[in-house]
Amino acid sequence: MPLWQELPLLLIVAFCLAVLVRTFLVQAFFIPSGSMEPRLLVGDRVLVNKLVYDVRQPSRGEIVVFRGTDNWAPENQVATTAGFFAKLTRTVGDLVGVSQPGEKDFIKRVIGLPGDTVACCDANGRVTVNGFPLDEPYVIENSPVDAPPNARECHSRRFGPVTVEQGQMFVMGDHRLVSQDSRCQGPVPIANVIGRAFVIVWPGSHWSGLGVPPTFDKVPRPFAAAAPHREPLRSAPANGVPELLITVPMALLRPLRRVPGVYGEREDVGSSRD
Repeated sequence: MPLWQELPLLLIVAFCLAVLVRTFLVQAFFIPSGSMEPRLLVGDRVLVNKLVYDVRQPSRGEIVVFRGTDNWAPENQVATTAGFFAKLTRTVGDLVGVSQPGEKDFIKRVIGLPGDTVACCDANGRVTVNGFPLDEPYVIENSPVDAPPNARECHSRRFGPVTVEQGQMFVMGDHRLVSQDSRCQGPVPIANVIGRAFVIVWPGSHWSGLGVPPTFDKVPRPFAAAAPHREPLRSAPANGVPELLITVPMALLRPLRRVPGVYGEREDVGSSRD
């Protein structure tokens, strides 16, 4: 087959493979805002693993891409008056995963999972998860502590405490001064997660992996998932053996009466005569 006939076929096969990979395995995601600076800059492209959360739920500290709920204000304004060719280009880009994200696509860091209690701040102005203060050196520009909390805008550092409900997660941007996140827009359903961002692929000068900061490994178990209550044993005596309560039928505690002729005994007939 001549090359001019093979080339269109190869392009179609490559396009189909790109669509399959983008749909089920890995997708490129364009960073639309500065809410994750300085770790992720506007214009960076990250690869998102779309398969990992099919076998487990997200972990604290991971950077995830998700679809926001109706409470979440868009961070990326998508042009609606674009011409036909611009829309066609965007559609093709969506299929292969190289276009800009939609208005409801966000990228944030997971801070709290179901059952966790998230709050800010401790005496040093740090976010706490289940009472443990997070050490977050990646947060360069934080929100002011003295700003009053606002239910609609995340201008204040202080919030909570918030207990994350089942099926939800609490997310925050690294650039806390500008990020609009769960502090004011509420938790996100785990079912809305598209995947985990695991590496920066563009530009080449920013290439690096996106790991989990070690501070999240020290977060204790959530208060809401405490062990079930059990009745304690009675206090042990000095010998260290726990006291046990034993119920014995009263009939067994009465003295036994000897009956003549029973258990090998016989009545002394001579002693009963006058």
